[in-house]
Amino acid sequence: MKLVVTIVGKDQVGIIAMISNILAKNNVNILSVNQNIMDGYFNMVMMAQVVDGSKIKLGELQQMLKDKGAEMNLDIKIQNQEIFNVMHNI
Repeated sequence: MKLVVTIVGKDQVGIIAMISNILAKNNVNILSVNQNIMDGYFNMVMMAQVVDGSKIKLGELQQMLKDKGAEMNLDIKIQNQEIFNVMHNI
C-alpha cells in the first residue's frame, strides 16, 4: 500500500528524524519527500510504501503519528494514496 504523509507546523529541530524513525520502525519505506520552510513554518509531503510483511495497520499508524504530532504541535496526516487521489481528483 502506498501512503501520502503531510506535516504542517512551526519549524523545529527533529521533525524529519521523528517521522522517519516512526515509519522505519513500522516497516514503511519512504519513496519521496518534498519539504520547505516558509516564514518559520515547516511543510512536507512524503510518499511512502508499506513493506511486504509489515504488520502495522493504517489506523494504528495514523493514531501514532497524530499523537506524536500533538506532542510536537504539528498537524500530521497519513492516508492511503488511492483515497488521497480520489479526494483531490488526481
